[in-house]
Amino acid sequence: MGIEEKKRGPFDWYFKSNLLIRIMLGMVLGIIAGLVFQERILWVQPLGQIFIRLLFMIMVPVIFSTLIVGAASVSPKQFGKIGSRIFLIYVFTSFIAVGTGLVAGHLFRPHVDLSGIAFAEYAGAAAAAPPLSQFLLNIIPNNIVTAVALPPNLLGIIFFTLCFGTALSVLRDSDNARTKNSAETVFNFFDGVAEVIIKMVKGIMHYAPIGVFALIADVFATAGPQVAGGLVMVVVAMVAGFLVYAIGWYLLVCVKLIGGLNIGRFLLGSKEAFFTGFVTRSSAATMPVTLECAGKLGIPRNVYSFSIPLGTTINMDGTAIYQGVAVMFMAYSVWGHGLDIAQIGVVLIMGTFATLGAAGVPGAGVIMLLMVLTQLGMPVEAGTAAAAAYAMTLGIDALLDMFRTSLNVTGDLVYNSMLCRRMGMLDMQKWA
Repeated sequence: MGIEEKKRGPFDWYFKSNLLIRIMLGMVLGIIAGLVFQERILWVQPLGQIFIRLLFMIMVPVIFSTLIVGAASVSPKQFGKIGSRIFLIYVFTSFIAVGTGLVAGHLFRPHVDLSGIAFAEYAGAAAAAPPLSQFLLNIIPNNIVTAVALPPNLLGIIFFTLCFGTALSVLRDSDNARTKNSAETVFNFFDGVAEVIIKMVKGIMHYAPIGVFALIADVFATAGPQVAGGLVMVVVAMVAGFLVYAIGWYLLVCVKLIGGLNIGRFLLGSKEAFFTGFVTRSSAATMPVTLECAGKLGIPRNVYSFSIPLGTTINMDGTAIYQGVAVMFMAYSVWGHGLDIAQIGVVLIMGTFATLGAAGVPGAGVIMLLMVLTQLGMPVEAGTAAAAAYAMTLGIDALLDMFRTSLNVTGDLVYNSMLCRRMGMLDMQKWA
């Protein structure tokens, strides 16, 4: 006999099937169950609350591990002309992308009517945004331990982790052997923590189909079919935002206007990364393909070997647009109106920071959205309209994740091509 075939577990049919299909199936079955069984299906509510609790459980560890590793991975020696400029571009364009999402959400105004639902006591209870001075002061926490307590000071946590990661990066580059070894030990620890956290995120996403089924069934059993139109408008608003950003900002402004490059040649050189991101829904999994495309586009290896991994960590334009549209959907659905100027400022800053810390794995965007909503004064708590609206975004998130991941990885290639062209470092023979 040959080598004994590896035994198949009883749940291999579930864990080895396509996650996107499972989540979409969970949403469809939840809609059907809610409409058919109505209040008789409400016994599944705890299954949905478990999923929300799992996401909250992982939120702060995701910020700590991924941001520290991302900041510490940038060597001070690498962070010269190219490094500093590409970093600033990544941050600045994330800010623009969040704004694009907010505009798309304002124009399309996607929402569902939750006013007559039993759990709608949250509706209309918009929290007043803190004064700008207090908002800025909250960026610097008095105590990092209390910052992670409920309610968490997420801006403070992000500020601390960025400072910690930057200091760690400097120490890793020290000429003192003892200091360097100690810093490497700390870095390896947090790198290991990040890997564990990402593994946990993947595990939680395996539960996502069940959680989505329960949350969507709860919503449709309570609200009925009138919420379907709102979900369609969310998809329309997001896809519109993605298209405007990809065509207007990426191709026309960055590639053509600023970079002076041929749009057709860029599309030809980046198509593998775009479609791989669309299928895998993971910037991290797509990174090897993105690196290969960078070489095809004439970006120097000593540039893309640093800037593409950095972009995979912090350049998430698609996720940023998603944050803007999703927040507007939540505001119109839960509060019944859009955001004021102060709240828009909170979302712009918080959404930018959130995308800088988004792990490049499927489903990371929904965890980052929790950060933004919490800081905005709309905590997703079980039994509230906020939880119901958030559940609806989860139901269609897998579909949206395909588009935003494609945008994420394409952005890395756009900005590197543009910057290298402007600095005279791009191999123009690859563009002939």
